[in-house]
Amino acid sequence: MPKATKVGVVTGNKMDKTVVVSVERLVRHPLYKRSFKKTSTFLAHDEENHCQVGDRVRITESRPLSKNKRWRVVTILSSPKRLEQAVGEQKAHEAAETTETT
Repeated sequence: MPKATKVGVVTGNKMDKTVVVSVERLVRHPLYKRSFKKTSTFLAHDEENHCQVGDRVRITESRPLSKNKRWRVVTILSSPKRLEQAVGEQKAHEAAETTETT
């Protein structure tokens, strides 16, 4: 049987080599048929401590690593802080080009 994978947002990284990942899913009410969001939190293993709060990550099921930790971070899909740094570097590079040409 293949291991389960989930995509969620890192909501905590205070622990060493561990992150808290929140995963949202849509659930339909059985009687009223209204859809609403439910959030589950998972403790996931982050070996290099690369994940930051706000990162979108993919986690996969693994053997029990501690009392509550049964997931591993596979990849960081997107990171708002890294995106801001890239945009800032690009703006600085463009500003340097415009000053050189004038």
